[in-house]
Amino acid sequence: MPTYVYKASGEKTCDTCGDGFEVEQPMSEAPLEKCPDCGEPVQRVITAPNVRTGRSEKSLLSNKNLKEHGFHKLVREDKGVYRKEV
Repeated sequence: MPTYVYKASGEKTCDTCGDGFEVEQPMSEAPLEKCPDCGEPVQRVITAPNVRTGRSEKSLLSNKNLKEHGFHKLVREDKGVYRKEV
């Protein structure tokens, strides 16, 4: 489920909407219109997507997953020197 960032769009703010807050919402759900704490108007902020990059076997960048899809991971050994990780 996507996580959306909201920030206050009015002049009055509280600690929640003044700094911005995140909400997990289905894509089919309408964007929030009011801060859940103070009720002031908020707007959805466009942010960069969050991509998994963990080290588990299910990770998109795991050695196993990369190898299955025909890619190689390069590991930095020195300045400007890289080797293929097996």
